[in-house]
Amino acid sequence: MTMMKTALAAATTLLVTTAALAAPLKLELADPQPTDLKQGLGVSYYFDSVRTLSDASRAYDKATPGKPLAGLDYRDTAEGDETLTSGEAQKVIAVIEGYVRFDAPGTYIIDFMSNDGLEMRIGGQEVVYFDGVHSCDPSEQVEAVVPEAGWYALEGLYFQRKGSACLMMRAGIGAPEWMENESFGYTE
Repeated sequence: MTMMKTALAAATTLLVTTAALAAPLKLELADPQPTDLKQGLGVSYYFDSVRTLSDASRAYDKATPGKPLAGLDYRDTAEGDETLTSGEAQKVIAVIEGYVRFDAPGTYIIDFMSNDGLEMRIGGQEVVYFDGVHSCDPSEQVEAVVPEAGWYALEGLYFQRKGSACLMMRAGIGAPEWMENESFGYTE
């Protein structure tokens, strides 16, 4: 009987923990709202062969500013094509900063496609942590509450080791939709 009570308690704890983890993230509106944004995202690059986001994090101290990204619509490339705006095809680490605009409040479903690793924070919340070397695959979807329309801070770390590259974002109320490049802004 004691074993059964222990198993029931463990199952209840697991259910409560899982439910808490599945709760939608609440994004924080940028305050103050940025003005005079340029369309796109700021990016800095560092070049090294890494296999994990932990290894890629060394770029935070060593990356140098690069040509801004148009947004987050970089479709899967052919091997040898440029990764993002880096001027290189392989061994690229990108530190990405700027803002994303949500046009309406609501609960959004957000996901990304990346090749290879990607960590992204929006409005103070980690919305994706998709580690390792992989093909242009979708991340897990997350639910995020956007309390009001406006600009939300976006910070990311991305790496591409070898082969093809991609980086794209989808977000929408009810179902994710491809984010237009005009939904992103940055300051110099």
